Amino acid sequence: MTDDPALALFTQHRPRLFGVAYRMLASRSDAEDVLQDAWLRWHAQDKSVLDSAEAWLVTVVTRLCIDRLRQLQQERQHYVGHWLPEPLVGLAEPGPDIDLYGQTQLTPSPEALLEQRSDVSFAYLLLLERLKPEERAAFLLREVFDNDYPDIAAILQKSEANCRQLVHRARQRLARQDTDASQKSNRAASSPVTRETHALLLDKFRQAVQSGQREAMLGLLAEDARLIGDGGGKVASFPHPLAGGERISWLYYANVRRFVRRIVYRAAWINGSPGLLRYVDGALESAQVLETDGSRIHAIYVVRNPDKLASIAQQNKDR
Repeated sequence: MTDDPALALFTQHRPRLFGVAYRMLASRSDAEDVLQDAWLRWHAQDKSVLDSAEAWLVTVVTRLCIDRLRQLQQERQHYVGHWLPEPLVGLAEPGPDIDLYGQTQLTPSPEALLEQRSDVSFAYLLLLERLKPEERAAFLLREVFDNDYPDIAAILQKSEANCRQLVHRARQRLARQDTDASQKSNRAASSPVTRETHALLLDKFRQAVQSGQREAMLGLLAEDARLIGDGGGKVASFPHPLAGGERISWLYYANVRRFVRRIVYRAAWINGSPGLLRYVDGALESAQVLETDGSRIHAIYVVRNPDKLASIAQQNKDR
């Protein structure tokens, strides 16, 4: 417990604030920077004049995110290769009878709680990248956080009519995405598949790629599966998506043959989806998100950019 009432109140609302910031920015490090800035402003604020601490904090974080997202969208236009979100990772080994966060910590962090939500999936965050900053803020406040339009108007300092138009335009933009690609991306999210079923499939795939059993991999990959890599121009990655379960299985098999016993795969939950952490010579090399329908893997997102892996590596050290 803290003796600082301001810190206690900020800590109380931190899960919601982090949830807003991460969904806006799709980057844990940038979200944490925004929260640090919000804390400094909160610390200097005269609390006695506020009607609602939560409303004030959400407003500050949202506006900071809009400004930061404008900068990020400019930077991402020059990003080398495919840009993928910075992953949120649960590090416990999943299994059919294991509750990840019950095993790893009694009081999950805001990041851990957020990681379990389906609306932070890579497919969802990549769709949100199509929105302008204020559209994204209005859409998330309305559709994810269920804010009323008067509250959204106060946060964005716009009229209710303008906010309704922002949300409407956001829905239209998302609806205009390629239908087939959207169906593939959201197949896992739309299927009533339990977390335990996902964990079983993940463990089968982990064993197959760890031992180089190509036929077993192939049996778990959809024929039209695709693999998208993000190296950020700092490490090697595919300039275009790798299409087809056959080609993806050969890639994993080749890695086993190339590195022999130097590779270790660790199962994890990443942004609410089953995933793998791949270590080469004991160092984290990639975080891999698997999108599945419970029986087949339809997409694999491979984050290799070392800047996006830094927080995961730190989690390992802290355990």
